Amino acid sequence: MRRRGVTVLLGALLTTLLSIGVLAAPIPYVVLGPGPTVNTLGTEDGKEVIQVTGRETSTSAGQLRLTTVGVQPSVKLRSAIQGWFSDDEAVVPRELVYPPGESREEVEERNAEDFKVSQTSAETAALRELGYPVQVVVKTVAGDGPSAGVLKPGDVVTSVDGQPVTAASRLTELIRAKPAGTALEIGYTRDGAAATAKITSREQDGRPRIGVEIDQQQPHPFTLTISLEDIGGPSAGLMFALGIVDKLTPEDLTGGRIIAGTGAIDDEGRIGPIGGIAQKLVGAKDAGATAFLVPADNCAEAVRNPQPGLPLLRVATLDEALTALETLRAGGEPARC
Repeated sequence: MRRRGVTVLLGALLTTLLSIGVLAAPIPYVVLGPGPTVNTLGTEDGKEVIQVTGRETSTSAGQLRLTTVGVQPSVKLRSAIQGWFSDDEAVVPRELVYPPGESREEVEERNAEDFKVSQTSAETAALRELGYPVQVVVKTVAGDGPSAGVLKPGDVVTSVDGQPVTAASRLTELIRAKPAGTALEIGYTRDGAAATAKITSREQDGRPRIGVEIDQQQPHPFTLTISLEDIGGPSAGLMFALGIVDKLTPEDLTGGRIIAGTGAIDDEGRIGPIGGIAQKLVGAKDAGATAFLVPADNCAEAVRNPQPGLPLLRVATLDEALTALETLRAGGEPARC
């Protein structure tokens, strides 16, 4: 009996130790949770998030808060089990966040670059909304290319076959929309005078081109700077764009409310989908938000993960986001997910 009792005791102890070891072992998953939110109209680390020099800015009684997702990159089984049973967290395969073949540092570097691009696109979209159009300017003309003798450095390309060129990416898109060898009618201005010319595209590197190097410019008589650290990815673009518009117009876009949101944005103000919408909704609710701007393509997921008392406002463009906020200020009901 004594020997049997010792055996049972040792077996129980061994099972316990093994269980502890298993629970403490790392697994190939990450835990996503609500990250910090930031008021783009406020300050962070003692600096204004959006800084404007050379022009007066307005103040707002409310807030426009960007939302983020916190990532726990090294997960043990115990944490994963807790995450699986949590309403605020999600446990996902590690490769969805850190693709195979890429180090954590490489992923973070790419996210930092995406964040910078989101700031640039937010500025471009907001300034376009404020009446400062983008100019696609010819930098150089290939001496033996299709545009030689037709376009010159400094020309502003305005259209292709009657379709307006609203951004550098749009010019590329319009040229590539038709096969190489197509005669394109290129609209441009030179020294303020409008003109058109026929230029036949030519294949280069497998794609139709017209033999020019271009630059995107957006002249405006003031300077914009976005100052925010330790955030990555493109999803802050929409809230940055709204913050810029708010600061440079007399209207208080918030109407005194705390408005949260998320969404990538391109130079033409189109809002793209993002990841982690469920966790961002939790973060927004915790920050006191009374409405959340949701990219149209994220609406289905947002509806599956609602937060009590947090309306989900569906937006696909910067114009739609501004309209939604205007409707809120007027006491109306903006379009919802």
